[in-house]
Amino acid sequence: QVQLVESGGGLVQAGGSLRLSCAASGSIFSINFMGWYRQAPGKQRELVATITNGGRTNYADSVKGRFTVSRDNAKNTLDLQMSSLKPEDTAVYYCNGIQGIREFWGQGTQVTVSS
Repeated sequence: QVQLVESGGGLVQAGGSLRLSCAASGSIFSINFMGWYRQAPGKQRELVATITNGGRTNYADSVKGRFTVSRDNAKNTLDLQMSSLKPEDTAVYYCNGIQGIREFWGQGTQVTVSS
């Protein structure tokens, strides 16, 4: 069982940047899909960005050009570099991993963007 722990959230002004990190308790080499999701108050959890084991990425339209997802299989980490942040990016951000039929979630980290 892989455990995922996010860090790096916080309060930032609009236009600022934050970097989220997700540390895995075990090897992520065999986790084909990893990604970031977010959930704002009163809204459903939504996909932010994903990355395959081979490095192929996918982004929600709302974050394209502003966010960059990356993974380091050697360090068992997944990162999300967020730039040009907007108030609508405010949410709890979750790290996710899919390994075959198993799915893993972190506990989430709060990102608040003030206007």
